[in-house]
Amino acid sequence: MKTYVTKPEEVQHKWYVVDAENKVLGRLAAEVAAILRGKKKPIYQPNVDAGDYVIIVNAGKVKLTGLKDDAKKYFSVTGYVGHSKNVPYKSMQEKHPERIIEKAVKGMLPHNALGRKMYRKLHVYAGPKHNHTAQQPETLEI
Repeated sequence: MKTYVTKPEEVQHKWYVVDAENKVLGRLAAEVAAILRGKKKPIYQPNVDAGDYVIIVNAGKVKLTGLKDDAKKYFSVTGYVGHSKNVPYKSMQEKHPERIIEKAVKGMLPHNALGRKMYRKLHVYAGPKHNHTAQQPETLEI
């Protein structure tokens, strides 16, 4: 028997819509990251982008468990010495709710050029509408 090697031009990419309303952030991000990587397909190989496109709607209605609503902070560095930003979860949810899911999923993807290519297949929207109806996405229940 010979080992099957997946070639990038042979991969069929599908489109999925995921509703994030009342979903736990970490569990949702883990499932979406696995779909973006292609780990749910039998042709998965770590060096080939075999994943599918994912559209997440209602990102503003995602929830956290426990007391993380008050404790979770998003840390970033401005580039200047001693200048760092700590944005609380609640203010991030008010201003940019789609970034919460984007950051969670991006952290679960590989940190290399292939991971950046997989991340570009993620589309997150704060409300229930998206503008990818031409791709005829399938609804995915997580």
